[in-house]
Formats: sequence, structure tokens, C-alpha cells
Amino acid sequence: MAMAEPEFRATGVRIERWPRSLTKAGQVLIRDGKLELLTSYGRVIDSAPIRAVRAGKAWFTDEASTALTVNGKRYRLTMGQRNRRTDPQTLTGRFLKAVHGAGAAED
Repeated sequence: MAMAEPEFRATGVRIERWPRSLTKAGQVLIRDGKLELLTSYGRVIDSAPIRAVRAGKAWFTDEASTALTVNGKRYRLTMGQRNRRTDPQTLTGRFLKAVHGAGAAED
């Protein structure tokens, strides 16, 4: 059985778990109803079914940052740290839409 294409994929993402940075070039995947936070080497930092994930704009930060709660742990994602081809604000918007859309689709 082939793996489905991800609904969302971003690389070069800074992933922080307050107050420290876990990776400056991480990956975020949403695939098959599951969110995964990965290091630049593909090691799983955290993962959960998308319906158990809460995401929104991070307060007091730039437009490229997102606040995320996965398995009760709070993270801050900053998109577009390494990939300058895609506007970080656009990427953040696509991420939030994918999280909220995937969660609503499973209800």
C-alpha cells in the first residue's frame, strides 16, 4: 500500500518547545489525519492525530510563527527559516488551514 501524499509539508521550520529551540531546520507533515514534527534528519519530535492538535497564531511574534499544542506540549513553529522561495506568512496560513481543515473533516 502506497503512502498518501501529505496534505501539508514544510521544511526548514524552526521548532521550539518553550523556552528552548529543538531544531532550526525541522519538518512539519500532515498526512493521513496525523501531524508529525520532525528534526532535519527525520527523527520524530512529536506526533498526534490531527483532531488532538490545537494551532493558532502565536501572540507577540511575527506573522510566520504559529503556537501549537501536541499531546499537551506547547510548541512554537516559525515557517520559512531556510526556504526563501515561499513567503513565510503564506506558508503559515496554509499550515493553519490544513490543521483546521483536517480536524473538521474527521468530525
